[in-house]
Amino acid sequence: MNLMSLLRAISLTEGMSFLVLLLVAMPLKYLWNQPLAVKYVGWAHGVLFMALGALLLLAMWRAALPFRTAAIVGVAALLPGGPFFADRLLKRHQQSITE
Repeated sequence: MNLMSLLRAISLTEGMSFLVLLLVAMPLKYLWNQPLAVKYVGWAHGVLFMALGALLLLAMWRAALPFRTAAIVGVAALLPGGPFFADRLLKRHQQSITE
């Protein structure tokens, strides 16, 4: 798996973990008094978010990912569902460097 494929996979996984945190774990905590869901899902989401940031920096350095694209992907990671829309930019860059 090359760097851009790994970046896309981590980005999509991080986006999914954010949605699970918001749509599953938070209701479990606040509606059904199950705080462990937020603890574990939040921890996993945090690790994935930090990995995404590190991979974006690495992709800018090793895969010539433009700063603008990295910034858009980084900001999209802060929005629920954002990584799924930002994946289009990463896919476009991945295709341009493999041609």
